[in-house]
Amino acid sequence: MLVAVAKETFPGEKRVALIPAAVSGLIKAGMEVMVEASAGEAAGFPDQAFAEKGAKIAQNRAEVFQADVILQVRAAGANPEAGRADFGQFRQGQTLIGMCDPLGSPQPAAELAQRGVTLFALELLPRITRAQSMDVLSSMATIAGYRAVLLAAETLPKMFPMMMTAAGTIAPAKVFIMGVGVAGLQAIATARRLGGVVSANDIRPAVSEQVQSLGAKFVQLQLDTAAAEDKGGYAKEMDDEFLRKQREMIARVVAESDVVITTAAVPGKKAPTLVTAEMVGGMAPGSVIVDLAAERGGNCELTSPGQTVVHNGVTILGPTNLSSDVPYHASQMYAKNITTFLLHLVEEGRIKLDWEDEIVRDTAIAHGGKVVHPRVCELLGIAPPTDAGQKPHEPPRAAPAGDSAAAGENEYKVSEGGDN
Repeated sequence: MLVAVAKETFPGEKRVALIPAAVSGLIKAGMEVMVEASAGEAAGFPDQAFAEKGAKIAQNRAEVFQADVILQVRAAGANPEAGRADFGQFRQGQTLIGMCDPLGSPQPAAELAQRGVTLFALELLPRITRAQSMDVLSSMATIAGYRAVLLAAETLPKMFPMMMTAAGTIAPAKVFIMGVGVAGLQAIATARRLGGVVSANDIRPAVSEQVQSLGAKFVQLQLDTAAAEDKGGYAKEMDDEFLRKQREMIARVVAESDVVITTAAVPGKKAPTLVTAEMVGGMAPGSVIVDLAAERGGNCELTSPGQTVVHNGVTILGPTNLSSDVPYHASQMYAKNITTFLLHLVEEGRIKLDWEDEIVRDTAIAHGGKVVHPRVCELLGIAPPTDAGQKPHEPPRAAPAGDSAAAGENEYKVSEGGDN
């Protein structure tokens, strides 16, 4: 079985789906590996490094699409414009694995299904122990949370740590993290390492211990949060009345903060507004907001995706692909996730799909010429298949709190662009 890695075509994307160190594991499992020329250069992985590990270097994209399995970072709906140029090269029976944004942009998945492609969306991996090493959203959210704090530190006209100097004492920066998922926890840890005084909030009260274990203060809201967490441990989307009360209680904390980092995104839907224009108006000039949900419309009312907005002296950053800013380690983590997933599907060198396995069921979007994922079928307005081999499954749980990632879906998670 030939596995190929296509060079990413999404504007500004520097990651690569596979790194040289991951090639040998696939070869050992009985696969051949092909990598498109220069696919890894932007991430720091030259063609020679892949070749030394046994991968063949494809000199043109058409050669890549002769493979049985194609690995990408952004596939289908996660690269809806530039990615469409590849659709004509897919053929029946091929397998495509990557982040596909099937809940936000389902139509590309339907088009690939019509071409007979088996499509797996890694964002939909179930949050179970067996799938932890495949969890791309958590991996990318980790990087997004780290990068968000560095962006804030670069933008803030203050230093993060307290300093005792001959010129006087410098007070530490106050950092407020909204949403304590993977990205939020990494943001807390990074801000603490830089010396900031950190507080955090999440609609799931159970995460308060995690916040405190990192040396931050958990901002407790006097709200009924009994319905804020589902049985899978994910933060759920709350109604408008809950969000209104939450915003009222948080306004004071936001006003006192030098930096606010928001991480709440809802896959396939607009991100909830947590920071209103009125709240921004209450912040001191020079303060910074980093909105990790910018790709989904933003948690701040004034966020503009991919842009920097200045309002009454407050800078609002709306990054949409933070993981790509650290492409070397982002690719390293992503490669581990995607190869673990692929090896999970492979038996004796070939892909064998076990439809009783929830990892397979929850991530499979298209197979056998049809869209097979119930949630995506619902978005497309079609009935899910009921024949054997394309077995319907329980509605997917949303992604882990914090991306991308992408870091919940109907829950708090970091948007991979933020993790797509």
